[in-house]
This record gives sequence, C-alpha cells and structure tokens, in this order.
Amino acid sequence: MASPEDQKGAAAPPGEGALPDETKPESSTPAEDQVGNAPVTGESYTYVDPYTSGDIGASAQSSSSSTAVVPATASAGGSGGSTPPPPPSDSDGDDQEDGMLRMSFMEHLEELRSRILRTLGGVAVAFVISLTFCNDLWKIVSTPAVDALRSLGLHDPKLTLITPMEAFNIVWVKLPILTAIFIASPWILYQVWGFIAPGLYKKERRWAAPFVICSAGLFIAGGLFGYFVAFRYGLTFLLSLAVMNNVTPMVSMTEYFDLFVNVMLGIGLIFEMPVLIFFLTLLHLASPRFLISHSRYAILGIVILAAIVTPTPDVFNLMLFAVPMCALFYLGIFAGYILVLHRENRKFPWRPVLKWIGLILLALAVVVYFLVARYGYHFVWHRPFLIR
Repeated sequence: MASPEDQKGAAAPPGEGALPDETKPESSTPAEDQVGNAPVTGESYTYVDPYTSGDIGASAQSSSSSTAVVPATASAGGSGGSTPPPPPSDSDGDDQEDGMLRMSFMEHLEELRSRILRTLGGVAVAFVISLTFCNDLWKIVSTPAVDALRSLGLHDPKLTLITPMEAFNIVWVKLPILTAIFIASPWILYQVWGFIAPGLYKKERRWAAPFVICSAGLFIAGGLFGYFVAFRYGLTFLLSLAVMNNVTPMVSMTEYFDLFVNVMLGIGLIFEMPVLIFFLTLLHLASPRFLISHSRYAILGIVILAAIVTPTPDVFNLMLFAVPMCALFYLGIFAGYILVLHRENRKFPWRPVLKWIGLILLALAVVVYFLVARYGYHFVWHRPFLIR
C-alpha cells in the first residue's frame, strides 16, 4: 500500500511541486502575490511555499524560491509593490537659488574673520607705502591752512605745535593711516563684496567689478572734492571770523588735522550715495519711481544737511555742497533705473542720450572758448573760477 507521502507526490505533476486545483490561490501571477505579501524592507527576500513540507516540500522550496527587490518607496499597505508619484519639485526656487552658497553661523563668522584679516593686511601694505612719503603728504595736507592764513594777511603762515608728540603722531601715524585708507579703498570694498557675495544669486554676482570700481571711484572723488573745494573755502571762512574781530589765528596742528580727517572721510562717504541707492533698488527696498515721486523731500533734506555741514552762511557755499549732493542723488536714481530696465529685459536709449550730452558739452566748450579767447577771461582756483 502506498504511503501518504507517495500519494501526495503522485497527485502532483512530475518535476513540479504544484498545488491541487482546489488549493491554488486565485491570483494568476504568483510573482505579484509574492511581492504584495512580502514585508517592505527595501532588501531582497526569499519566498517559502507554506503548502509544502518534508523532502518534497524542501525540493519545491528550492525550485520555487525567488529573489525580488522591492523599491524603498513602496507603500507598506499597498498591493503589487506600487510606488506613489514623486513629490512636486520646486524648480523655480532651485533656479533662483542656483549658485547661492549655504553657510552655517560658524562658517559666516569664519568668513568674516578671514575678510577682516585680508582687509587689515591690505591697509597695512598701503600704510608701509605711505610711510615713505610722509613729509610730502604733510605738505599737501597743510597747504589749505597755509593758503588760508596767507589770504588773511599773515606774513608767516604756519601751524602751531602745542605738545612735542603732535608732529610724530600726526605726520608719522595718523596721516599714513588716512592715506592708506584711500589707497586701499578698492581692496577694502572688494573684501566687503566678497563677504556679501555668498548671499546673492549667481546672476547678481557679476556686479562685483562695477561695485568695486564705482564705490572706490566715488570715495576718492569725494576726498578730492573735499580737499580742493569744501575744506579750503570752509577753513578760509572760519579763520576770517577771527581776523575780523582783531584776533590773531593760531591753528593747532592736532585740531587742524582732526578737522581735515572729518571733512575728507565725511564727504567721501556722502559721495557713496549712488551706490547706496543702487543697492536699495537691488534689494527691492526702494524703486526709481518712488524716489522720483518723493525727490522734493530728499532735496530738502540735502539742503538742510548742506547747511549744517557748510561752515559759511552764504548761498554760494551752501550750493557748493547741495548741488553735488543732489546730482549724486539723481545719479543713484539713474543707476537704479538701469537695473530695473535690465530686470524687465529692456534697454536704455543710450545713443540719443549721449548725443544730447555731447551737444551740451560742445556748447559749453564753445562759450568758454569765446570768453577766454575773445574777452580775456582766464581760470583761477577760487570763485568765480573764471575772471578777466
């Protein structure tokens, strides 16, 4: 009589561990059932037929064993290992943040430390260069005082030394530092740009060269304006007040140099107004339309500031400060307008504008030529700058 194991083996087709028809699962795709019933681990697994046992079951297990890889994104309760659709990607944000560096707080501090050390290194190099020209630099700095005292009728116009250390501190320490700041201003501004550049978009970093050139040029131009125009006339007026009241002016070397530094650095920073307005427009904190519509308040503030800074009460010296500041204000608005046109993919009509500017300059040149050649006028370094 056949044993139960032989009967079971005879019931199945030869070479297969198939199940009877009445015990087969309803699914026609066993591979899908295997994947659907397997736990989701993201790793390979081995399917074991629970309906086989003994030696035959072992052979059936070895023949029907299969390995499948379930995607890690498969749903734990889903069937057939289906994966959900990928989350929507923020392509606009990726485009905007393209090239923007992400730094931690400590990395920002390390970057700030590095930029400060580089800035001090550049100023130190310029300071060493300035030390070789200290005497010549002091002659240049003291010239406005000597000219002002001479114009007031003093026969021996000189500055006064109060303490023995004044000459060393000013000529060999403070004056080279002031000169080094102006000489190294492009390097200083480049380090400032290098610190803020990681927080800008990639398309905005191309403003590095214009920022450094324009900022350094305006700062140096402000210093030259203060030396040749503002400081000279202001000092002459202040000293004339003493002479008019029977007082002999004795200008201290320290007091004179402190006033000189305040005027040079103050006017140099005021000349940075176009750069400030441009950055306000770049950061969407202001717009040319807004600044133009409120320009009357800006002009009023500029005139009040010029009245405070100008040591003279006359209208000429007041306008001497106010007109350049107003011109710088509108220059900043123009730079912001160019930026807005660039954002809107529009172009500024440079050709007709430059044409009109050239015609105006040509007309002024013709007028000055006739005044000099026909009527005997000539230029001087004081007002009204064109006399007969």
